[in-house]
Amino acid sequence: MYSIETKSLTKSFGDVIAVNDISFSVNSGEIFGFLGPNGAGKSTTMMILTTLLKPTSGQALISEFDVMGNAKKVRERIGYVQQETTVDEYLTGRENLLLQAKLNHIPKNEINSRIDEVLELIELSDKQNDSVVTYSGGMRKRLDIAGGLLHRPKVLFLDEPTVGLDIQTRRKIWEYIKKIHKEFDMTIFLSTHYMEEADNLCDRIGIIDGGIIQVIDSPENMKNAMGNEVISIIMDNTHNRESFLSQLKKIEFVKNINEDGTKLTLFVSNGTQVIPKIFQISSEFKIKINTISLTRPTLDDVFLSYTGHEIRDDDSHFNRKREHAKMKRLRS
Repeated sequence: MYSIETKSLTKSFGDVIAVNDISFSVNSGEIFGFLGPNGAGKSTTMMILTTLLKPTSGQALISEFDVMGNAKKVRERIGYVQQETTVDEYLTGRENLLLQAKLNHIPKNEINSRIDEVLELIELSDKQNDSVVTYSGGMRKRLDIAGGLLHRPKVLFLDEPTVGLDIQTRRKIWEYIKKIHKEFDMTIFLSTHYMEEADNLCDRIGIIDGGIIQVIDSPENMKNAMGNEVISIIMDNTHNRESFLSQLKKIEFVKNINEDGTKLTLFVSNGTQVIPKIFQISSEFKIKINTISLTRPTLDDVFLSYTGHEIRDDDSHFNRKREHAKMKRLRS
């Protein structure tokens, strides 16, 4: 049984198509990553899956319940941790969780034990009676995640869970996500625009760009499909460019080539044999190569290969607030 399934899901805001006819499924118990730049359609999809937005067309199911026809059943089975923190900084950590427990109608005789359980899990037991205003950004995010776990959801949605955090705190949050996944054996749907995050956490990844899913597979399979190695070339000029590219594509071990101005990215299976041939062809066509490098493929390379551009890491608080305000206007 799938924990999450969408069928031709589409969401439009006026003339803007935020989610464009996407179909995918998430297996029970897996960590599924939704990878794409800001504005790709990640948050819109997640808001539909969590019953906060109505789709324009198509269908979305959570544990076989339709998000439109059985919204109450869906909400009983999901936890949702938004990108922006929702904790009340003037309450203590425990008071925040007590409020969440009451909002989720957790039985009174179970509230304290569940709060103790999640506080221990996220290692905030010693800070539970401190005001959240004294918490670091990472501690607040852990408390946010704890609030999403109190009612023991079958599916946990994490929308950009580490955005705005420094890399050390980000990696600490990754550890907690893995710990939660193991402890509760739940399905986790994670949206992110951090390549390393998706690679580190996810069993499978769906790359979305411009509201369209480009590919779904495991991180390892995606990287292997690119070829064993990546050759990056910076050229000095574009004279004889088309003839040069045409000959490069004929090299036996070249699987794919991405063009970006004077930069070429070649996905190859035998870089040590390809590089000498590149220099030979460049000499024939009088193409000056400024730099050339050989690396193993990363998810950045995968994204580039499928979308034709690098992911845009626009992570400023201002832009996130602006996008949030834009979404509110469009929904009104």
